[in-house]
Amino acid sequence: MAGQEIKEYFNATENREIRSDLTFAVNHVGDLKIAIDCGCGAGADIQYLSAMGFKVYGFDIEDESISRCKNRFKNNQDIVLSQAGFNSFEYPRASLVVADASLFFCPKIDFESAWRSIYECLYPKGIFCGSFLGPDDTMAGLEYDKSAFWPDILIFDEKEVREIFKDYEIFRFIEHKSSGKTPQGIAHDWHIFSVVAKKLNNSCKKNA
Repeated sequence: MAGQEIKEYFNATENREIRSDLTFAVNHVGDLKIAIDCGCGAGADIQYLSAMGFKVYGFDIEDESISRCKNRFKNNQDIVLSQAGFNSFEYPRASLVVADASLFFCPKIDFESAWRSIYECLYPKGIFCGSFLGPDDTMAGLEYDKSAFWPDILIFDEKEVREIFKDYEIFRFIEHKSSGKTPQGIAHDWHIFSVVAKKLNNSCKKNA
């Protein structure tokens, strides 16, 4: 995505309403409040999580995102920011991983490794809250200009998404289909699977 388009997107989403999936997920996190925000954008979810008492590790591949968030949260020592992608970020242990509209842009070749890292960083009974792009979304279509936006779009159907969560207990699974306009005013058909789930396996390969 071009620099100006990124700025316009972040301007439009910096103070967006927090999605119900995240408030639902937060209510299922125990006393240990450590969150990772994957693809943190302009920091709306970080702001909410911090207000709810979480230490937050946020990362985004876009320099504009990290610059904005560093300025926004410069006085908060419980917010740690990194410019990184899904496979270059060093995942700390966490009780909550948030990946809202960010795994859409994880290159397909990197997804298996990234998903393993997300699973392994979660504490036992840790919560995942995120979304996956469905095949009927505008971004999944042949007319979507990947050269103007993102070259890699990761798409799953419902069966594939449910298979991804074979090692989790799914608390909430919602398929969203709607039409409207993006924050930049562009017509768009959305097809998204949003999921809140708890890690089942009590083993974790990373050291505490």
